[in-house]
Amino acid sequence: QVQVVESGGGLAHPGGSLTLSCAVSGMFSETIAMAWYRQAPGKQRELVARIFAGGATNYEESVKGRFTISRDNAKNSVYLQMNSLKSEDTAVYYCDYGVFWGQGTQVTVSS
Repeated sequence: QVQVVESGGGLAHPGGSLTLSCAVSGMFSETIAMAWYRQAPGKQRELVARIFAGGATNYEESVKGRFTISRDNAKNSVYLQMNSLKSEDTAVYYCDYGVFWGQGTQVTVSS
């Protein structure tokens, strides 16, 4: 059975940084794209960043230049380095591995 577990959320000040981690246990294939989504209160879940098997990435426009997605296939993991955080980045962040989702980790950006 596949499990997806996020970690690394928390409170950050505007301009600060956080790194999210996502570990997949069970069946893992490095050919499957992995992604981070987020959902703010009252809003729909949106794609933040995706990384494909070959390493290609794409980002939601508002996070380009601030967030970096990476993966370590040896550790069955994907990461999201978030810099220059803004209050509008506040949301629950979810890791997506194929059809599997984690439970989410809260990121709050506030002074």
